[in-house]
Amino acid sequence: MTTPTTTTAEPHVEATRIREGLPFPLGATWDGLGVNFAIFSANATKVELCLFDDAGEVELERIELPEYTDEIFHGYLPDVHPGLIYGYRVHGPYDPQNGHRFNPHKLLIDPYAKQLVGQLKWSEALFGYTIGHPDADLSFDERDSAPFVPKCKVIDPAHTWGRDHRVNVPWDKTIIYETHVRGISMRHPAVPQALRGTFAGLMVDDLLEHIRKLGVSSVELLPIHAFVNDQHLLHKGMTNYWGYNSIAFFAPDPRYLASGKIAEFKEMVAHLHDANLEVILDVVYNHTAEGNEQGPTLSMRGIDNVSYYRLKPDDKRFYINDSGTGNTLDLSHPCVLQMVTDSLRYWAGEMHVDGFRFDLATILGRYHDGFDERHSFLVACRQDPLLRQVKLIAEPWDCGPGGYQVGGFPPGWVEWNDRFRDTVRAFWKGDDGQLADFAARMTASGEMFNQRGRRPYSSVNFITAHDGFTLNDLVSYNDKHNEANDENNQDGSQHNLSWNHGVEGPTDNPGINALRQRQMRNFFATLLLAQGTPMLVAGDEFARTQHGNNNAYCQDSEIGWVNWDLSDDGKALLKFVKRLIKLRLSYPILRRGRFLVGSYNEDIGVKDVTWLAPDGSEMSTEQWQDSHGRCLGILLDGRAQETGIRRKGADATLLLVVNAHHDIVDFCLPEVPDGGFWTCLVDTHQPSIRGQERFAFDHPYAVTGRSLLLFELQREEDE
Repeated sequence: MTTPTTTTAEPHVEATRIREGLPFPLGATWDGLGVNFAIFSANATKVELCLFDDAGEVELERIELPEYTDEIFHGYLPDVHPGLIYGYRVHGPYDPQNGHRFNPHKLLIDPYAKQLVGQLKWSEALFGYTIGHPDADLSFDERDSAPFVPKCKVIDPAHTWGRDHRVNVPWDKTIIYETHVRGISMRHPAVPQALRGTFAGLMVDDLLEHIRKLGVSSVELLPIHAFVNDQHLLHKGMTNYWGYNSIAFFAPDPRYLASGKIAEFKEMVAHLHDANLEVILDVVYNHTAEGNEQGPTLSMRGIDNVSYYRLKPDDKRFYINDSGTGNTLDLSHPCVLQMVTDSLRYWAGEMHVDGFRFDLATILGRYHDGFDERHSFLVACRQDPLLRQVKLIAEPWDCGPGGYQVGGFPPGWVEWNDRFRDTVRAFWKGDDGQLADFAARMTASGEMFNQRGRRPYSSVNFITAHDGFTLNDLVSYNDKHNEANDENNQDGSQHNLSWNHGVEGPTDNPGINALRQRQMRNFFATLLLAQGTPMLVAGDEFARTQHGNNNAYCQDSEIGWVNWDLSDDGKALLKFVKRLIKLRLSYPILRRGRFLVGSYNEDIGVKDVTWLAPDGSEMSTEQWQDSHGRCLGILLDGRAQETGIRRKGADATLLLVVNAHHDIVDFCLPEVPDGGFWTCLVDTHQPSIRGQERFAFDHPYAVTGRSLLLFELQREEDE
């Protein structure tokens, strides 16, 4: 199919104004005298730089980039400055059956744009084909999309960072706090109305103080890259609230900038660093907002569809959809790989970000025949002198064949461990046959991660995440209640492993409410006393609810926002969580650098971990295999710690007792060589306990049904 003749009226072009410039760096780069423009396309025939007025509404000039070097179109405009508004029109063949979708009538966002102005306005003119045409996406649409597309803005990257420095929290002391820029501040009483939902709102002292005093180390923000609101959501009065629909990997979403200036993000980072908090970004490099063959032409599709996206080899009209959202970026292409790694370096270097959580990370390690841990992207991150220093967190699954890769990422990465989530939920719900799996999750899932020198922190443990029930809802609802999403409650996961404890939703029944509170304490104690890297979700620490909605992706509303009006029970839970975090950080044995495998140290006659039955004896094979077993003791002998550890509390001996049975279990506290006694540091049935009472060896402790306890061994010489 040949390229149709362009009929759009073109603005004035000054042929002598543009110079050849350089093919690097990609994007729009101001050097103090002018701006260099460079954009990759292997298959385009011409690229036009389009300049707009300050409002981004009137196209003033259209200038052809004069040079083409190594598949890079480039040019240099002298005497222009930061604040210049621009976009691109790219010419080339329109041949969808061979993967080409060039259409110069469509204004395109620079993939390297550092700032966007304006919001996408849905219009049929955004589509490269004519909607309703009998040939569907094989047709060609000549309407100008410029009035409806966000424009790019040239920035001045200069910023005075002052005393800012990376916090560099060691992995063994890392506790991740997942939150949403907008959701965490929209209802916070100390955040001024004008700053709510923005980076500036997250800088407010009272909000930062809450996070700091909680004791977490790292704030993980849901996607902040510029994203698109789906057309069908806007028609229903909703938005793509979570933001997993990126369109520009170098630009923060304009909605999060109260000031309209990029420096606001940098200031937020500096404020979090000043509070000794790391900043981790949830990033979406697996797909873009352009969707499948029926989606709009906004950026990469119109720049070089064949290069940027994975297309079906037998019919390049259609997209491979391993992301489940319509398209999949092709990181096996060197220039797409460069774009993603350049983006990561930009955020880590220029913006001082401390780490990244990669959405559907398996896609980033996919070649056309499947996942490969030696994929160029994974290798690039490991060898890059900057990226190998920051935290790299994989969501190790996608929707494609062989997409579940938990434990399959190479050294240097840590991974979300959904098996921890599912096993711990099932255990405390009282499901049969969970005891052995529960023990494995408490010891950082060594069967998956204990290889190639990886450490226990490689397992990112979580009970809840942004996707799914809140912790409060997990213990309050048997079923999801997503009616507000207007999808007939068909959306969201059916596999929640939740339990309402007798009543669906809120209740005045004091017994049920007490049990729900204890179960939330059980979940937090399990999460924070287990080996691995714990992650909790903002608001769970004081029992936030989404009223049973387990898929609030479209709820930029009271459902999706954190409610800071804390109940008495919420305040009590918050106090308990703070204490658990303090305990975790006080006892290195709870965050060991090596996996617990039950190894025996002959020199001192102790094991690193001993699994105990309720009578105080070691668990037998029959007891492990008993599907009705729900009570277990985990003895961690501090004397078996790895050589060289002499930190305060490092040689402490701790006993963790869990009882998911509905009734009391008398647990015999074990005898330990060299004498001493046990003190109880945590009892989720008695959250105010503080370890003052002594318990002798062989003492039968009445462990309340559905509760968790932590004991510390006190030796006579320690007194």
